[in-house]
Amino acid sequence: MPAYLEAFGLIASLLLLITLVMRGMNLLIAAPLCALLLAVISGMPLFPQLVEEGDPNFVGTYMDGFTDFVASWFLMFLLGAIFGKVMEDTRAAEAVSKYLMDKLGPRFTLASVVGACAILTYGGVSLFIVGFTVFPIALALWRMSDYPRRFIPATLAFGSVTFTMTSAGSPEIQNWIPIDHLGTSPLAGWEVSLIVAVVMIATGYYWLKWMVKRAVARGERFDEREGDPVLVDRDTPNPYLSLIPLAVVLGLSLSLHHHFGTSALIIALTGGVLTAYLLGRRFVKDIWETAGSGTTGALLAIANTAAVVGFGWIARDTEGFQAALSFMMEVGGETTPLVGAALSVLVIVGLTGSSSGGMNIVLPEIGPNYIGQGVDPSALHRVAALSSGALDSLPHGGYTVTNIRIICGETHKAAYPAAFATTVAVPLLGAVVAVLLFSVGL
Repeated sequence: MPAYLEAFGLIASLLLLITLVMRGMNLLIAAPLCALLLAVISGMPLFPQLVEEGDPNFVGTYMDGFTDFVASWFLMFLLGAIFGKVMEDTRAAEAVSKYLMDKLGPRFTLASVVGACAILTYGGVSLFIVGFTVFPIALALWRMSDYPRRFIPATLAFGSVTFTMTSAGSPEIQNWIPIDHLGTSPLAGWEVSLIVAVVMIATGYYWLKWMVKRAVARGERFDEREGDPVLVDRDTPNPYLSLIPLAVVLGLSLSLHHHFGTSALIIALTGGVLTAYLLGRRFVKDIWETAGSGTTGALLAIANTAAVVGFGWIARDTEGFQAALSFMMEVGGETTPLVGAALSVLVIVGLTGSSSGGMNIVLPEIGPNYIGQGVDPSALHRVAALSSGALDSLPHGGYTVTNIRIICGETHKAAYPAAFATTVAVPLLGAVVAVLLFSVGL
C-alpha cells in the first residue's frame, strides 16, 4: 500500500478519535471503531481466521493489546483506585487540601490548588480521585478570588499530570512502566528529574497566573452555577496524620523496588490502603463499600486505557507507523539518540491519548535498540516518562475529558486552551530540557 495512504489512515483515524471523544462518545466505543477504520485503510485483515497464526489482524491485534495492558497493570490500577477511595472516604485527602487552603488562603489560590494536587498525586492517589476531591475546594477558592472558573481544569491538571506524575520517585505508573522494559529504578535520572520539575513548576505556575490575570483584566469573573458543590465545614482528621499513608506508599515503593521490581508498587499501595483505613476508620461506614466503589473506578480507568492501547497496537502494526518510527529513530542518530526516543514516545502517546498505554507500546520497540547503542537506561527512562506526559493531554485523552467535562463541568472550547498550556506545552518543555541536560552529561 502506498506510504501516503498509510499516513492518511493514521491521521484520519486519530482525528476521528479526537472528534468522537470531544463529542461525548465513550472511549470503549470510539477507540475500537477508529482502530477498525485504520485497519481497513491499511489493508489489515479483519479476523484471525483470514491469516496465518500470529499474523496481524484487526480482532486479534486489537484484543492482544487490550488484554496485554490489563494483564500487566490491573492490580496497580485496582489498588491505586482503592487507595484513592479510602483516602477520600477517610477524609484524609480533604484534610490535606483544606490545610493548604487555610495556610495559603485566597491570596495564593493557584498555589493552594496546585500544591494539594501535587502532594496527593506524588503520594500515589489516583489522578481522578484527586480531581474529584480537590475540585470543591478549588471552587470555593475561585469564588473568594473571583477568578474565571474555566481555569480550574488547567490548575487541577497542572498539579496532577505534569511534574509529579512523571518525576523520579513518583508511584504513578508512568514512572514505573519503563522499569520492566529498561531494567531501571523509579529513581532513574533523579538529578535531571529534579531540575526539570523546578523548570516545569516555575514555567507552568507563572504562565497560568498570567493567563488568569489577563482574563480578569478583560472583565471575566467567577460565575455561580446551579448544582455547584458546596464545601462543607465538617470534621476532618489531623492533616499531618493524613500525610502518613502517602509517605507509606512512597517509602515502601522506593525501598522494596530492588527486591520486588514493579511488584513493589502492589505492596506499597496495599500498605497505603491499610494505613489510611487504620488512621481514619472512624469516618468510614463500610470499608467493603469503599473498596467496591474504588474497584468500579479502577475497571473504568483501565478499560478506557486498554481501549486506546488496542488502537495503538493496530497503529503499531501498520507499515506507515513502522516507517515513521524508523524515521524518528534516525533523527537522533548515534549522536543524539534521546531525541529520537522522545519523538517516538510523543507520537505514539499522541495517537493513543494515553501516557501509560503509549509507553507500553513504544518502549519494547525502541528500548533494546537504544540500549544496544550504549544509551544510559536511566536517561532513556526519564526522557520516556517525561515525554509521555505531554501529548497524552490532547483533547481525546481520557484524563483530559474526565477533568474538563465530568469533574469541572466545562467545555473543551472554554477550558482546553489553558489546559493545553499547562499539560502539553509545559511537559514538552520539560522533555526538551531533560534531553539537553542528559546530552551534556548531567
